[in-house]
Amino acid sequence: MGEYDFLLRFALSDQDVDPESCVDALYSAGCDDATIGIGQKGRIALNFTRKGNSATEAVSSAISDVRKAIPKAKLVESRVT
Repeated sequence: MGEYDFLLRFALSDQDVDPESCVDALYSAGCDDATIGIGQKGRIALNFTRKGNSATEAVSSAISDVRKAIPKAKLVESRVT
């Protein structure tokens, strides 16, 4: 199992207007291996270091965890670093 570093950026819906309120939900949903950025209005960015059998598996599981916390968030960028 390897460790992968990647960035995910999401656009928030109008219902998720306060990204700070999303931070606790993200940690509870399993995103405690990410640094969360909320600097741009209507967006949230997560820099992950996540273990997985492949980069694809690590990224997919992270996207799934984010969607558990913020179901209406739309992925706008995914970048493996």
